[in-house]
Amino acid sequence: MEFIKANGYPIYFGEDEYQTLNKFIAENNYSNIFILTDTHTNDYCLPKFLPFIATEKAIEIIEIEPGESEKNINTCVEIWSILTELGGDRKSLLINVGGGVVTDIGGFVASTFKRGIDFIHIPTTLLAMVDASIGGKNGVDLGNLKNQIGVINVPKMIIIDTFYLKTLPENEFRSGVAEMMKHGLIHNYNYWTHFSKLGKRPQFDYLEQLIYRSIELKNEIVMQDPTENGIRKALNFGHTLGHAIESYFLENESKKTLLHGEAIAAGMILESYISWQKNLLSEEEYLQIKNSINAVFDPIAFEENDIQPILDLLIHDKKNEHGKIQFALLNGIGNIKINQEAENELIIKSFADYKS
Repeated sequence: MEFIKANGYPIYFGEDEYQTLNKFIAENNYSNIFILTDTHTNDYCLPKFLPFIATEKAIEIIEIEPGESEKNINTCVEIWSILTELGGDRKSLLINVGGGVVTDIGGFVASTFKRGIDFIHIPTTLLAMVDASIGGKNGVDLGNLKNQIGVINVPKMIIIDTFYLKTLPENEFRSGVAEMMKHGLIHNYNYWTHFSKLGKRPQFDYLEQLIYRSIELKNEIVMQDPTENGIRKALNFGHTLGHAIESYFLENESKKTLLHGEAIAAGMILESYISWQKNLLSEEEYLQIKNSINAVFDPIAFEENDIQPILDLLIHDKKNEHGKIQFALLNGIGNIKINQEAENELIIKSFADYKS
């Protein structure tokens, strides 16, 4: 597959591109090479990745615990300290090998250590391949609030190697499918049709092509608006409510923590309902979306006393302006309308319909 030219960096595909990585490392004469990973990736992915790296430089592995709960400033402090102790300097390279948590933290750590060192992403989950590693967003959560602290800064390259997907549990794989569905819903009806009749165990004979196209679609939007002042807000469809749901379940000890894609799947149904009620989406389109997503994802059990705390979290959404909650809503499948508002009564109705 041809590489995709993103905003200031290339996205390569396939294990042959590790030769490109080695050439890049040699040409830049880095003083140190660090690899950031988590315990799962260290066990299942690094044994595949490390033999491909050909360099005489010593490679130091920095390992963090897996999961969204580790995506905080304390973890960053630990990594910054380790980089310092191991002699990291402005000519160091950080290679982030892992899922979205690793690429988010790694990009942020690299962007701020010594006022910025080079970094490269090797995403190992479907979610990271099609979404988290693409577009230059790096950061951490503030308490239970998603992605409140961060920067927009691009890696030197990304390598997409679908071999790593063989290591994923089924629910982690589905989590990435949610973002792929989103790309079709907001930007390309024909692409959406690939996902409109899936079941609980999505099987794709042409997964690599779908991943490639999903990255293309996201990159097309990001290239138009790298700093999210306009059309890039379209990528937040399903995320205004989805992030609030994810944050609420993360902080509530009585709730099972949700994967990002599970929360976003619910958010897309809720925000599709809002789109329908605001006459942006037909009822037929809404029901198609709801049924298609529910065919892949188990519904989330919302209790009556869950809704208000979720609504309270919406005020922290990053798209908000002048204290007003901003949604990216569907304007028909394949199109989006940004900077839309919805009153609480309508949002509450969307939860009632979701549970029906």
